[in-house]
Amino acid sequence: MKLTIISGRSGSGKTTALQAMEDQGYYCVDNLPVGMLPTLATQLNAGEAPIERVAVGIDARNVPAQLQAFDSILDALHQQEIETEIVYLDADDYTLLKRFSATRRRHPLGTGQRTLEDAIQHERELLANIRQRADLVIDSSNYEVHSLRNQIRERVARRQSNLSLQLESFGFKNGLPNDADLVFDVRVLPNPHWDPALRPLTGMDQPIIDFLQQHQASHDMLDDISRFIQRWLPAFAHSDRSYVTVAIGCTGGRHRSVYMVEQLAARLREEDIELQVRHREQH
Repeated sequence: MKLTIISGRSGSGKTTALQAMEDQGYYCVDNLPVGMLPTLATQLNAGEAPIERVAVGIDARNVPAQLQAFDSILDALHQQEIETEIVYLDADDYTLLKRFSATRRRHPLGTGQRTLEDAIQHERELLANIRQRADLVIDSSNYEVHSLRNQIRERVARRQSNLSLQLESFGFKNGLPNDADLVFDVRVLPNPHWDPALRPLTGMDQPIIDFLQQHQASHDMLDDISRFIQRWLPAFAHSDRSYVTVAIGCTGGRHRSVYMVEQLAARLREEDIELQVRHREQH
C-alpha cells in the first residue's frame, strides 16, 4: 500500500488535492482522526484484494493531542511496512484571508473569541509538526483551482519515477517561492526589459531567446546550473527525497528566468530526467 497524507491549512486547497487524487483512482478519506491512520491502513491492506493507493486528508479539526502524537503514529505506520508520503498545502496569510472573505465561510477554528487572523495563525501552530515532516510543500498562493489540480495530478498521483523534479521561474519582486528547495538567481544576465520592443514578451518568445543567446553569460549560466542539477539530483534521490523544486528567479519573472527554465528543461529531458515546468508569474 502507498498512503498519501494530504494536510495543510484551511483555504490552501486540500479538498481540491483530494479530488485530484480521487480522479486518479486513489481511495480517499477526508478529515480522518490521526490516531485512526494505522487502523485504516490495516483494514484496507487486508484481504485478497488490498487497496494499493490511498489518500487521507488530515487537518486541524483533529484532536490536538493526536496531532501532537503525529510522529509516533507515523512510526506505527512504518512498522506496518506501509509506504507513506506527506503532501502539505499552504498559502500566505493574506491569501488565506482573501479566500475566506470571498467565500464568506467560517474558519474551522474560528470562534466568537478568536478572529479570523488568530484562527489562521493558531492552525499554523497546530499543524507545524506535520509540515515539518512533509515530503512536498505546495504554496498555493499563486494557484487557481485548475492549476493546483494539475500540480497534484502530475507531481503526486501520476508520478512514475522515485523523484519528482519541478523547475519553476519566478520574480524576486514578488518574493521567493516558499516551496523551493534550490534557488538560482539569474538577475546578473542582460535584461531584455530595457528594450521597449522586447518588454511585452516572455522568455518563451523567440526574440527573447535570441537576445539572451547573444550573450556568453547566458550559455555559461545554463551550463553551470545544468551541471549542478545533474551532479546532485541522484544524491537527493538516494537520501529518500521524493520531491525537489528548483526555482530560478529574475526581477519580474517574465524574461530571463522563464528562458533559463525552458532551456534547462529541454536539456534535462534529453537526459531522460522526468520533470514538470511552472512559470509562477505567468498565471
